[in-house]
Amino acid sequence: MSRVTAQQLLLAGAHFGHLSKRWNPKMKQYIFTKKKGIHLIDLNKTVKKVEEACNAAMKIVSKRGKILFVGTKAQAKDLLKEEAQRCGMNWVTERWLGGFLTNFQTIRNSIKTLEEYEKKAVDGTYDKISKKEIIMIEKAKTKLHRVLEGVRTMKVIPNAIFVVDTQKESIAIKEAKKLKIPIFAIVDTNSDIDGLDYIIPANDDAFKSIGLITKVLSDSILEASQVANIRMADEGKKPMPSTPKYDSKRAPKRPLRKPVEAVKTAPKAEVKAEAPKAEVKKEAPAK
Repeated sequence: MSRVTAQQLLLAGAHFGHLSKRWNPKMKQYIFTKKKGIHLIDLNKTVKKVEEACNAAMKIVSKRGKILFVGTKAQAKDLLKEEAQRCGMNWVTERWLGGFLTNFQTIRNSIKTLEEYEKKAVDGTYDKISKKEIIMIEKAKTKLHRVLEGVRTMKVIPNAIFVVDTQKESIAIKEAKKLKIPIFAIVDTNSDIDGLDYIIPANDDAFKSIGLITKVLSDSILEASQVANIRMADEGKKPMPSTPKYDSKRAPKRPLRKPVEAVKTAPKAEVKAEAPKAEVKKEAPAK
C-alpha cells in the first residue's frame, strides 16, 4: 500500500502547476494536461515518486544518516521546522548561508561564537561590561540564533538534503551537487530537474501540498529510525549518540574537496649570455 494516494494529493492541491508560459520543458513527462492556461501535474506519477523518495530516505536513515530540510519560503518555513523536529533532523528555514556545505567549518565556527555569546549571558560577564556592549552582544546573538537554530547539533555535513522550491534554493542545490550529496526535492512545472536525485512533482507553493508531502517523508524517516534502534537493541548495541566520534561515522564517505594536484612545470632552459659584439667603426669616405 502506498504511503499517499492521488486523492489525498488532489485534495491538498498538489496538482496545480504554474502558468503554461512559465513552464520548464524538462517537466513535460510529469504534466497531465493544460487547463485555462495552467499546467496540471499527473498525480499518479507523483505517488510513484513519493514512494521512491521515501524508500531512498529510509535507506539513508537506517544507516544512521542525516537529512537536512531546506525551505526558506514563507509557506514552507513553519512546516519544515515542525516536521524536522518531529523526526529528529536538522533544518534551514531562515536564510541559506553561502558555503554552508562547501565551507562547513566556517559555519561550525559561527555556531561556537553563538555558544560563547550565550555563555556570557549566564557566567557574570554582563556585570563587568558596559550597557552598550551588552546590547551589541545581544543583537549579534539574536541574529546568529535565527539563522543557525536548526543546525546547532549538526557536527558534519548531512548525508542528503530535502528541498522545497528548487529555484529559490538554487545555491543549496549547487553546493550539494558539488559535494555529490543526494538531493530530494519537491519540483513544480517551472523547475529544472537536472542533477536532482529524487524528485517529487507537486505544487511547491501550496501550504497543504508542502505539508502533506513533508509529513509523509518525515513518517518514513521516523519509521526507519525506529527500526534501526530496534535492530541495534536486538544486537545488544546502544543507540549511536551525538558525539564528534560517532558523527564522523555518519558523515558521507567522500572528501569535502578534491586534493589539489601540484602543477608540474617544465624546467626552464638556461639562457647563456652572449659576449658583447665588438663595435665596428665605419671609415669616413675619401674626399
